[in-house]
Amino acid sequence: MEEHSDESLMAQVADGNLDNLKILFERHHVHVYNFLFKMSGDRMLSEDITQDVFYKLMKYRDSYNGGNFISWMFTIARNNLKTHYRRNKTNNEDLSVLEYRVTDNDDEKTEDYSHLQKALSKLDVSDRELLVMNRFQEIKYAELAEIVGSTPGAVKTKVSRALKKLRKVYFEKI
Repeated sequence: MEEHSDESLMAQVADGNLDNLKILFERHHVHVYNFLFKMSGDRMLSEDITQDVFYKLMKYRDSYNGGNFISWMFTIARNNLKTHYRRNKTNNEDLSVLEYRVTDNDDEKTEDYSHLQKALSKLDVSDRELLVMNRFQEIKYAELAEIVGSTPGAVKTKVSRALKKLRKVYFEKI
């Protein structure tokens, strides 16, 4: 069976073939959830917003203009998370109070993961968002620039600066 690109599948969804949304969901729901979880630290919220992202993909399918699907999908995810915080008047600048739970039994891995999560939580939301999308979700600079409304060069610089900040925070005693 021929594997279709995300863009061609979304174009077919926009034309009314909603069965292809299932394929897009299967390909990307874990990435969207992981992004949301790394940004919020809340599993239930991440699950809810992930579902809402794919609901909005279906609801607003007519607005898809044939651009990069990943950029469009992550823009929806970012906007949903921001809307959640705005509606609930939660200060998403201070997510450091959230506890990141790890189910891995290996204590050393858990400690390393927890330390990284704490270091990430001390960064500004915009820096954390760029690092999570670029380093954890492997979104390329061009796509990331489209998501955040910038240029690839500027995004590359911001990611580099955010990595320097993360290194500094990670290696200081938390």
